[in-house]
Amino acid sequence: MTIADMVSILHARVLRGENGLNRSVHKICCSDLMSDVLAFVNDKTVLVTGLCNQHVVRTAEMLDLKCLVFVRGKIPGDDILDAADELGMTVLATRETAFTTCGLLYTAGLRGEEIDWPENGGADSNA
Repeated sequence: MTIADMVSILHARVLRGENGLNRSVHKICCSDLMSDVLAFVNDKTVLVTGLCNQHVVRTAEMLDLKCLVFVRGKIPGDDILDAADELGMTVLATRETAFTTCGLLYTAGLRGEEIDWPENGGADSNA
């Protein structure tokens, strides 16, 4: 799937990085908690979030992400858009919720990162 395909699927607006629309994407991550993104994202991916602050761009930079999707009609400020633009990221905005955004992209074939279970065999390592 390309970022241009995502724009069509999500009826998204391209806020920055139009020149990256032909990039292929293979994985998706959805989170407003950037520490989770840093802990669990190992592959170049798209970040779907409703969080509109510099932490999103800095996290994406550390992981070499190429596309940010802001959900629920949120439009980040120029400081965030300018920072993403300087890093060559494509930035999209959709009116869809995070849940619907991920569902639409999943249905179209985009998948999330596989997460290993903790050693105790459960989803919660504190259990």
